[in-house]
Order: sequence, then C-alpha cells, then structure tokens
Amino acid sequence: MKKNPDQRDWIETLEKAGELVTLTKPVDPSTEMGALLYKARDKALFFKNVKGFPGWKALGMAPGNLRQAALAFGVPIEDVIREFSKRGKNLIKPVVVDDGPVCEVVTEGDQVDVTKFPAHIAGVRDGGRYITSGLIIARDPDTGILNMSFHRMMIKGPRRLGLLLVPRHLYQIFRKNEANNKPTPISVMIGNHPMFYFAAAYTGAADLDELDLAGALLGEPVQVVKCATNDLHVPAFAEVCFEGQILPGVREEEGPFSEFQDYYISGTGMNPVIQVDRVMMRKDPIYKEIQNGSEVEGCIYHKIPMSTAMYERLQTVGGFTDLVNVMILPGIFAAVVQLKQRFKGEAKNVLMGALSSQYLHPKVVIAVDEDVDIFNPADVLWAINTRVNPASDVFIVDNTRIHPMDPTGVEVVKPGNPLGWSRMGSKMGIDATKPPISEPEARAEFERIRPINPDIRREDYL
Repeated sequence: MKKNPDQRDWIETLEKAGELVTLTKPVDPSTEMGALLYKARDKALFFKNVKGFPGWKALGMAPGNLRQAALAFGVPIEDVIREFSKRGKNLIKPVVVDDGPVCEVVTEGDQVDVTKFPAHIAGVRDGGRYITSGLIIARDPDTGILNMSFHRMMIKGPRRLGLLLVPRHLYQIFRKNEANNKPTPISVMIGNHPMFYFAAAYTGAADLDELDLAGALLGEPVQVVKCATNDLHVPAFAEVCFEGQILPGVREEEGPFSEFQDYYISGTGMNPVIQVDRVMMRKDPIYKEIQNGSEVEGCIYHKIPMSTAMYERLQTVGGFTDLVNVMILPGIFAAVVQLKQRFKGEAKNVLMGALSSQYLHPKVVIAVDEDVDIFNPADVLWAINTRVNPASDVFIVDNTRIHPMDPTGVEVVKPGNPLGWSRMGSKMGIDATKPPISEPEARAEFERIRPINPDIRREDYL
C-alpha cells in the first residue's frame, strides 16, 4: 500500500504552487515566531532553523488562507465546501500497519520531555508555550467509538500539560471516565496533511470517527499504528505522536491563550491536566505550529468544516432549499448563506436553521442571493446596505446559549465545572436577499448593473 499524503507532501505542494516561504535564519519560538506567523496571511512559513531546538524544523500558516485551503482540496475556492461535503459522504476506515515513520524515535516514562517540542508563544499575554497543533484521539468508554479533536495544551512540565475542554465530544468522554474516577487514555497527533485537521474540526454526530472522515477527505484509508500504553491508534505518517491520560479529579490554572476570536478572554481558569507517558516521532521531525487569532491558520481549519456542516444541514430546511454556498465569516461567530430564494420567507427559515446548527459559534447569519460574492466582504456589505430593510429583514433572538468563547456573552458557568462551560447572549439573522423567484417583477428591480460585453479584456487593447 502506498503511503498516505503527509505533511512533507503538503510542503512540496505549497512550494510548487509558490505558496511557501522558507526562513533559514534562526527564529526564536518564544519571542519571534508568533509575530512572523500572525503577519503571514499570504504565504506559508517553513522554519529551517528553530532557535534553542536543535534538529527541529517547523511549518506554520499552512494553510493560512482560503486560497491555500483550496489548494489542499485541488479545487477553486468557491467549490471547497461542496468538495468537502462530497468526499465526506464516503467514510473510509483506517488500516492498521506494523510500523511507520512516526515510530522512528521513542521515549517513555521519565525520559519523556515535551518541553523539548518547539511550540511557540502566540501572543503577549499567553500563559506560556502551547501545543496548538495536537489532535487528541480518545475512545468513548461506553460505545467504543473514537473521537479526534482540536484542543489547546499548555506546556507545564516535561510530562504535564494543561488542557481546555469545550463541552463537546471529548468532554463527554472525559466526564464519563471521571465519574468512575478513571483516567481518560489519549493519544495526540502533531503534524500531518491538512485533511486530518479539517476532519478534526468537523462536528458531526457523536458516532462519527474523525479518522474515517480523514480517510474520506484523503480518498484512501488512513494508515495507523497501535499505541503501546493504550488501545488507541495514531496515523503512521504523522511527525509526532504522544500517549498519555487526562487525570480524573485534577484541575489546575490554565491560560491565558491567544484564541481564534483575537482575544485572550476565553477559557482561562481551573482546567484538566494531561500526563504524558510516551512520545513517538520521526528522526528529523518537522513540528507543526498553528497560530491562533482571527483569519489565521487556526480559523482556516475551522471555517471550512463548519461551513460544510452548515451547508449540509441547510439543504433540508423546509424540506428543500436551493442552497448555493456557505462561508463562515472572520471571527467565526458569523456566517453568510447564499441561496436562490424561491418563496418569500424561505431565507428567514434558512437563517433560523443556521443560527441553531450543530455549532454554537454562529450568532450572526446573513442570507444573500447567488449574485453576491460571499468570499468578498465588500460584496456582502453591499447586499446588506442595498437589500435590507432593518424593520422587516433583521430579527434578534435574546437569551440564547452562545459559544463559551464569545467575549460578548455573559459567562454563567465557568470552565472546569462538571456541567461544562456556558455563556448566554443573543443571535441575529439578516435577510439581505432580493425578492424571491416567485415574485419576478419585484425581483427584477434588484438586478445588478452589468456592462456591455462583460468578457472584454484590457490586455487585448494594450
């Protein structure tokens, strides 16, 4: 069986496309790397010389924008959501292999030292260095179903990590084990093809195994190797994997951290703790840095799966919706939905469906027509300005549960609480569509101006 596409193949893809910048001078991950990554929204960065971490290289901001994400899928930007949805319908189970590059170097027990990972400090108020690219793999103790998901992990010592758990699938697994005073065995993958990260950021039903989804997105089964300290498997072509356990009944101060919404406010408090028991990695590892903040890599990994999940859900609102596209907007707490509205009121139904999706993030959703470019914020604002009557086209729903990392909400349950973590706020729908297809005369009044001979090219007249 041929090897899975991995992070090294992705680096080659970026380089061939002119999307990679290689930095050869020393870069300090504690004082320099975060700024370089935060500013690099145009190109991916490959660090050949990580100051203080001999033998390591690092990759960041890859993908750092939607253009690079589309490159990973091999389709134009406007087709990424439909492509994700199409591939994701055919889940592919992993296959177990005896060995892989991730098994080349192994440390166990007291030899383990995750402080030697070249994890960077993302922002000036961060509480320390964070593993931001680790995907945690865990098994539900009742169903046996695996879950793979994103989580920030604060490096506290050679074998100790702080962990923030938003109340989702891994949190449920952890709470089931903790109720029986049992640790939660985990394995953590760092550095692989972007499809693993897109799969981990997708929220489906609790019985979805994200490694199956990663295989679907890759178009082939993920090759995995058995872990030594638990009954989990990890991708054989990852750069780094480690095995450990989330300790029951243990909470420690964790945070602050530079989060996806560009603030430090969220999640800091008494949070769970991971004990690391074993580390596997390649002989010449390339560490994966993920910079957080608005519209940087951490957001890109979430925008596409979130948009896809919403796209799939909204097609069935009211029995059928002629949905064109969906895209999460900067900050992750808003979305724009593009549809061909057949009947009056249909867009509002779609807006309500989007505001109550499987994600807590969307608090503002905008509906637009197919003639609006949802990848151009100026065009979306134009639709709001020219097609919205605020009195009739905007609605607000107050006293709703919103995402716990939304700084505008009121925190009613703090992180670390056995019930989870919760904020209250409100949600808004904006119908920026023109009159529906069923009202052709009224709709015609909103036809956008077009020049004569729109395909004419300036180059032909030079």
